[in-house]
This record gives sequence, C-alpha cells and structure tokens, in this order.
Amino acid sequence: MSKTLQAIRGMNDILPDAAPLWQHFEQIVRDWLRAYGYREIRMPMVEQTGLFKRAIGEVTDIVEKEMYTWTDALNNESLTLRPEGTASCVRAVLEHNLLFGNPQRLFYSGPMFRHERPQKGRYRQFHQVGVESLGYAGPDMDAEHILMSARLWKQLGLSGIELQINTLGTSEDRARHRARLIHYLESQQGILDEEAKRRLHTNPLRILDSKNPALQDLIAAAPKLLDDLDEVSLKHFEELQVLLRAAGVSYSINPRLVRGLDYYNFTVFEWVTDQLGSQGTVCAGGRYDGLVEQLGGKPAPACGFAMGVERLLALMEAQGCVPVKEAPDIYLAHFGAQVQTYALTVAEQLRDAGLQVVLHCGGGSFKSQMKKADASGARFAVLIGEDEMNADVVSLKALRTQAEQVSVPLTQVVSLVRN
Repeated sequence: MSKTLQAIRGMNDILPDAAPLWQHFEQIVRDWLRAYGYREIRMPMVEQTGLFKRAIGEVTDIVEKEMYTWTDALNNESLTLRPEGTASCVRAVLEHNLLFGNPQRLFYSGPMFRHERPQKGRYRQFHQVGVESLGYAGPDMDAEHILMSARLWKQLGLSGIELQINTLGTSEDRARHRARLIHYLESQQGILDEEAKRRLHTNPLRILDSKNPALQDLIAAAPKLLDDLDEVSLKHFEELQVLLRAAGVSYSINPRLVRGLDYYNFTVFEWVTDQLGSQGTVCAGGRYDGLVEQLGGKPAPACGFAMGVERLLALMEAQGCVPVKEAPDIYLAHFGAQVQTYALTVAEQLRDAGLQVVLHCGGGSFKSQMKKADASGARFAVLIGEDEMNADVVSLKALRTQAEQVSVPLTQVVSLVRN
C-alpha cells in the first residue's frame, strides 16, 4: 500500500482557516503601498542562474548552498527558482527600459525558494513583499523606505520591532576595510572555524555575520567598517540619521550588520524582534547603487527592502493582531425534492442584493442542515420547504440571537438581515 502523498518539506499549504489572515495582511499591504505611490511589477519565478550569481555574489550562502538550480534539457541552460526578488526586478526594469528618463517606485510579492533546513519562520518556499526604488540617489529615499516600514508595523498593530542600521560605504571603503579585516583575521586563524577560513580571502565581511558562538568575541574585536568610510559615505549616513531623528524613528547602529548579499552599498537596515526565536529579522534592505550597471544597464542608484510574510504573520498571531473571523450572512437550508431549483434561484437573488449566502448542498435531514447552518457561523438561516415555495415566502431564523423565527416575503429578507 503506497504512502499518502505529502507536500515537500519546508513548502507549506495555506489552509482555509489560515487564509483570512493572509488576505487581511495582503489588503493592508496593498493600501499601504498605494499610499506611497508604488506600482506593482510581477516577475517569473524561474530565471537564468547567471542572474543570481552576478547579482547576489558567487561566494554567498544563497548561491553556494541554497538555490534550487537545474539544467533545462531543452535549451541546455542553467535555471534557478528565484531565491530573492531584487535581482529579478532589476533585470525586468533593464529588459523593458523602465528607467529610460523615469525613476521607478515598484513593489512585488510572491514565493521565493531556498534549499535550507526548515524551521519555524524559515522555509524552503517562503513569501516576500519587496519594495524597490530605482533612480533615486539620496538618503531621503533610504529614509522613506524606513518610514514606510515603520508605518506598516502600526497599521498591522505590531509592537516590539526594533530598527538596526549600518552603512557599508562605497566599494573603495570596503576595499580598505577588507585589507584591514583580512590582516586581523589572519592573525586569528587558530580561532576561525572552517567556514570562516574558506571565506577569509573571498568574502571576509560575511565572517562578521557568523552565528558561531565561538567566534563572537573575535568578531566584536574586529576592525569596524565605520572607521574606513570616506567623507561621502559618512555624509550619506549622517544625513539619513538626521532624517530619521526628525521623523521620530528610533534606531540603533549595528556595525556588524552587513547583510547576506554582495550588491549592497551605503545604507543597510534590518527590523528585528525578540519574539520569534532565532528567526528575528522580519524586514531588511538597503542601497545597491552598483547593481543596475552590474547587470548590464547604465549606472543608476537604487535601494529597496523585503519583508518575510510568514514571520510577520507569526508575529501578528503572537500579538493577537488577527482579523475577526468572517462568516456568511445567511445559510440557506431547503427541504423537499421540488425545492432545490427554487432554492438555487433564491440564493442568487440574495447574492445579487449584496448578501453572503452559503447554499446547503448534498441533501440531509432538517436537523443535520441546521447543525451545518450553526457551524457555518452565519447570522441567519433561511429555510425553504414546499409550503414556503408555493407561498413565495421564506422562513428567517436568527442563529446568534433569541429573535423568533418569522415567515416573510423574499423581498423583505435583505432589509431584515441588514437591520
């Protein structure tokens, strides 16, 4: 006997009882994005593997370990399920010349894929909402992104989410820092784990993001990138902080915040919480001014951020920020062999009037139908038998109050239910 088929581990079904929370979140997010003038873009879930290698960086966890990649037999090309959205968004903007004379405020949402060990808040198929602004150079756009996300937490009813910021400066800043960091880490090789040793000369900044407890003292004493910034980088970072303070946004500077993708420069930020265990980052982003040119376009500034939907929903549930369960206005029960066609017509007429109606299907006794009516959560049951059909009336029964059952013309049902 074969086993029942199951979903792939780390790729989860969203069941009907959970869907209303997703819908509630998505509606708030769409209204929030509209308020800031962002327009939606939808990209394919599969891209050429080279896109992510060029954009994210070959010596990153995502590219080295986590991408779902295969060779397409038809064209003999390497394809990858998108592990993040920024690279795809920039590719689409360049392919369709959206930056020609016009800066862009864009957003996207949907599933991303990373092959990692599933745990709460970290899945192989996960969902993101991403926001990208292309063609905007100043710290004012960095500030807008941070203010946007701060507003969203309020609109979702969330608390306890803290902002951490840092700057990665320019590529020249990072080159100076990289040399100092490698010199420091080489003097500590006896302490480095195998992962850190492997990255020592390829991507030493990523060592600063290590979660290995044995490396934390070494990381804390490492040279700080802030000490290697030039005047342009410092000015950008200082102006961002002025804007955040003026807007009343609290933040802390985390000099070890480097993000896991190579395309960032200048501002990086994360919104974190201590209420989700080890997966505490719910939103993160920053500036990536070199990526447009890196992917073949003319140089253009850009910045963006993305939020993990599953993590935010878990936080909403933990804090009780969930919508009231929706229920239909009416459960329509019917009895008698000749009544079914009439009941279908009545249900449609009630829906035409704007009511939410669940029509009983599948037969059953009066008692069983009333049990289903009660379980549906509907406020009223409309009952139709042959007597009601012949008299062109229905019986209206309140399910959530003690009001008496009444027999009324169909034309009165809508006003009675609404009142």
